[in-house]
Amino acid sequence: MSQTPQPIYLSIERAMEFIGDANGVLSLLKTLQQTLSDDLPQLQELLGKGDVYAANRILHQLKGFTPVFCVDRLVEQVVMVEGLSKHGETSEVRTAYGQLAPQLEALRLEVIAHLDSHSPS
Repeated sequence: MSQTPQPIYLSIERAMEFIGDANGVLSLLKTLQQTLSDDLPQLQELLGKGDVYAANRILHQLKGFTPVFCVDRLVEQVVMVEGLSKHGETSEVRTAYGQLAPQLEALRLEVIAHLDSHSPS
């Protein structure tokens, strides 16, 4: 019997503190999963084209949900990259996001695993 590994970036405890009930957390996790699935590829594409302004809008949204669902070190990285996307050079933002992207993808997979383990069979 295999167990779901403990999340590295997702903090259900923190989400419960913010939201207050398990059903609300699950509902918002579904939204988060869809947002990450839609936005991460789009963010990569925008940065690839050098459209830092549009990428900043997505990063700003990510910055909004990370304090609710994520551990501090991921929140700090999202805040740093979002701030850099306001004033930094395109190459700096690409490099910073390149380091952040695998963590956001891992978060997306953790959210999917959590939802799968808490959905009715």
